[in-house]
Amino acid sequence: MCMNEKDSFKPYVSADKVLPELTPVSIIVGVLLAVVFGAANAYLGLKVGMTVSASIPAAVLGMGVIRFVMRRNSILESNMVQTIGSAGESLAAGAIFTMPALFLWAKEGIGTMPDMLEITIIALFGGLLGIFFMVPLRRALIVKEHGVLPYPEGMACAEVMMAGEKGGSSAKTVFSGMGLGAVFKMIVDGLKAVPSEINATFKGFAGQIGTQVYPALLGVGYICGPRISSYMFAGGVIGWMVLIPLIVLFGGDAILYPGTDTIAQIYAKSGASGIWGSYVRYIGAGAVACGGILSLIKSLPLIIKTFGGAMKGLKGSKGEGTGERTDKDLNIGIILGATLVIAILIWLIPSVPVSLLGAVLIIVFGFFFATVSSRMVGLVGSSNNPVSGMAIATLLIATFVLKATGYTGAAGMTGAIAIGSIICIIAAIAGDTSQDLKTGFIVGATPKKQQIGECIGVVASALAIGGVLYLLNKAWGFGGTEIPAPQANMMKMIVEGVMDGNLPWAMIFTGVFLALVMEVLRIPVMPFAVGLYLPVQLNACIMIGGLVRLFMDSRKAKNKAEKEIFERQTNNGVLYCSGMIAGEGIVGILLAIFALIPFAGDTFGGWLGSLLNLGGTIGTIGSGVVLALMVLSLLKFSLWSKEAKGSK
Repeated sequence: MCMNEKDSFKPYVSADKVLPELTPVSIIVGVLLAVVFGAANAYLGLKVGMTVSASIPAAVLGMGVIRFVMRRNSILESNMVQTIGSAGESLAAGAIFTMPALFLWAKEGIGTMPDMLEITIIALFGGLLGIFFMVPLRRALIVKEHGVLPYPEGMACAEVMMAGEKGGSSAKTVFSGMGLGAVFKMIVDGLKAVPSEINATFKGFAGQIGTQVYPALLGVGYICGPRISSYMFAGGVIGWMVLIPLIVLFGGDAILYPGTDTIAQIYAKSGASGIWGSYVRYIGAGAVACGGILSLIKSLPLIIKTFGGAMKGLKGSKGEGTGERTDKDLNIGIILGATLVIAILIWLIPSVPVSLLGAVLIIVFGFFFATVSSRMVGLVGSSNNPVSGMAIATLLIATFVLKATGYTGAAGMTGAIAIGSIICIIAAIAGDTSQDLKTGFIVGATPKKQQIGECIGVVASALAIGGVLYLLNKAWGFGGTEIPAPQANMMKMIVEGVMDGNLPWAMIFTGVFLALVMEVLRIPVMPFAVGLYLPVQLNACIMIGGLVRLFMDSRKAKNKAEKEIFERQTNNGVLYCSGMIAGEGIVGILLAIFALIPFAGDTFGGWLGSLLNLGGTIGTIGSGVVLALMVLSLLKFSLWSKEAKGSK
């Protein structure tokens, strides 16, 4: 049964108490965190194909800055920092899954390069719609179903807020992770002091195994845990130690589409990575697409029940507001008017390649998936929200509809991606807004001010994301080794496949049936499929982080006090790894800037890399040492943390 919100629940800050909340300080700090975490998550998602939630790190940093640096004592102000800051991560997650496809097509001569205005408008409209669609759902999902929908990240952030005395040491852990993550990234990719990969090959066998040496990958593995990390690693092993050797063994002098040379020539020129780029990544793309669709199909009963329940709750909650500070939302009339204006602007603005039909599809599917996203993150958390599955379903439907109505070729494909991008961002932001509103519900925030804060975070992130995407593409190019953009590549293939069938379907269906086998074996398909799509070296570094987490989780506590210490140590590791991910992301953006600045007959990045450039001298030994230092630093701030043990 649902709890009665009027009688059973009392927030941490009562409705009749007014504290500083949406202040210039909270806005400035929140916007900075939104831009930093948004840029870092964009870099991570384009590199790894997955993103991590920034809500808890933003909550910790917000509490640390507001309470311990600025000596201000308002939990609601700290909560506002978290609300604004986490919006950047969610908007970036939605944007990088789809929009790089526009850059990839432009390189192939299909359509034109998207300009900054187009990217900003798509991101802004998607983000604002995600917030607007959640406003009428707040009372139905957050309030009326408190105790039924746990919203795990929202509850965790509230615990951080209410345990303010822990914020100082926790914030220190996040900042330490950011600093050391930045240092490790600079050593590997900035100064090029050591090679970024350690590889092993075998005589007479075309397989290859190895690991990359990046703090963000280690951090992702620790945060995701050993289970998800092992599935990703298994996918990489299947690709690089099974499929590649078989293709080389049986391919020989055959020329197979999409390759233009014989398989033997490709392997002689580029080794296992050449075979992966020409063939295995298409198999991986088929598996990822199948995994996304399977996750959506499995969620259909819940989706239907969720949408129906939310609509009933929405109908039943009309006029039930208490009128108290903690129950005030943005005016629904303004929300409806703004939504209509955005739909018209999506259709009319020339830089957004969406027709009137596309704008209608965005509103219909956007509201549906916003509702689904909100309810699902309430049940299973943001990490398990099938946003990519929703994007795949949207792209398939939108592409078929556009093709059937005469929108084909470059116009149809770019239109489909624009529609998919906006809806993907809507779903991601709706999920994030739900978690933030749950946090606010528990601590006693003002919903209206939180919703305004979300809008501020979305505007700041939308203005930044275009620059981040342009910068990364200009420096390294999407689809390359540095930023493979796996999700966007897969979305691009889906649209192309529907529009003109110009895909190696045999390989894609091979990936589909591999994914189906994993489903039959009850192995989570998406982690395996992403691992198959990405280089095994990347997955191996994630696996190392997963093994560290396995060690931390496998310890047996002798008593309750020791159990609490173990939990604090593990949580400190999560905070440290979140910091490392942000630190590497920030340096990754800086290195992209350096790669574009002319200096001393080269670029500043090239000159910086030539200062040491010891990679060829000390080789993989140096890489192994750096990797070991990363692991030791993680243990220092988790297993050997004095704060977690309660000592000074």
